[in-house]
Amino acid sequence: MTDFARRRTLMVDTQIRPSDVTKFPIIEAMLSVPREMFVPAGQREAAYIGENVPLKPGRVVLEPRTLAKMLDALNVQPDEVALDIGTGLGYSTALLSRMAEAVVALEEDADLAKDAEAALAEAGADNAAVVQGSLAEGAAKHGPYDVIVIEGGVETLPAALEGQLKEGGRMAALFMDGAVGACKVGYKIDGRMSWRFAFNAAAPVLAGFEKEVSFAL
Repeated sequence: MTDFARRRTLMVDTQIRPSDVTKFPIIEAMLSVPREMFVPAGQREAAYIGENVPLKPGRVVLEPRTLAKMLDALNVQPDEVALDIGTGLGYSTALLSRMAEAVVALEEDADLAKDAEAALAEAGADNAAVVQGSLAEGAAKHGPYDVIVIEGGVETLPAALEGQLKEGGRMAALFMDGAVGACKVGYKIDGRMSWRFAFNAAAPVLAGFEKEVSFAL
């Protein structure tokens, strides 16, 4: 029988702490949330490796280091409401549910949304709600949000998402340029986004977040 609890501790000690992630709520969440419950059944043995875990074509569970550093840069507070865009099977939402007051988990794929709901219920994340809908359109009905996290690559940020962030709120996204990516955190100040570089990481670009291709004659 696989000792997933031991792997969780090893993940934190070898991937998270050495990446300068030291905030207690993040460490505690990553030690507590069973990541193997939030990857496809056939991928459980790979749940704790330091790589993105494939979910479906163009979709992944972000590697632990990337996700931990995004959460670290966002500095989520216990009285805040978060929007988790592209939750997949719900791992990122399960982590956020232990740091924020409430989390809205947005997922476009009906099968993933259904499975995420079941996994989050099993994990006891009762302050998280799964919403099925377009990732690029966000979840305005439940906003505005203090924190928005995008669980995948971005070439262009859909305009709808900025409007769902509260004044003074933060948004984390992996901006991709070919195979190279940079995680940036955007702060909403006076109604406008101000972006700052956080660290380098990569993920597949999400549908609806691609750059428009223009053809020159």
